This record gives sequence, structure tokens and C-alpha cells, in this order.
Amino acid sequence: MRISAAESLVMEALWRQSPQSAEDIVAAVGPDQNWADKTVRTLINRLLTKGAISAEREGRRYLYSPAIDRADYVQTESRGLVDRLFDGKLAPLVSHFAETKQLSADDIADLKRLIAELEDDAQ
Repeated sequence: MRISAAESLVMEALWRQSPQSAEDIVAAVGPDQNWADKTVRTLINRLLTKGAISAEREGRRYLYSPAIDRADYVQTESRGLVDRLFDGKLAPLVSHFAETKQLSADDIADLKRLIAELEDDAQ
């Protein structure tokens, strides 16, 4: 399932807290993006159509919840990125960030810790 960048903002709001009404979602994402109420509602409807969110009627309104887990979405999207841009290999992605000076000292320290953990787990 493909979720656009705009739709992902609605998903993030729902992953942070759910269920939420359309009004709650509009308040959560609309102002920061300068989106009108109708824009956010269109995104909600697109996500419903895709099956990414579900709706449950409560009185005269609907409450929306994510139908997909954030971790699963991140896994699929990150795998797709690596496959599309780096022929399925992770090292060229990290190399790209290193070559373009986009890795901070904290990023490098985190990567070193991760590699050490992976090496320990492999033994």
C-alpha cells in the first residue's frame, strides 16, 4: 500500500493517539501544514479507501484508528527505498549520507553501537 507524504502526516497523528474524530485530526495536522478542513478530510477518505485506517461510528461522528502498524509501515517503506535507490543494499545508503556530510557525530556513534551489538549477536 502506497501512502503519500501528506497522508503519512494523518497516519502519524493517528499512531500518536487513536481513535480520533475528523475534527481532532484536522486540529492535529491542519494548522502546521496550512491545510483547510476539506484537505484533511480528503486525506482521511483516501486512507479509508486504501484500508490504512478504519472508522467506527460514535453517535453522529466517526472515530478513526490506524489499520496498519507503524513499525510494519516503516519496514515496508524503508525496504522499498533501499531496493529502489541502492539495489537492495544498505551500505551504499549509509555511504551516501557519509559522503554528503549528513551524518552527525551522534549518528556515527549510534551506528558504531549498532554494529557492535550486531557483531555480539552474531557470535
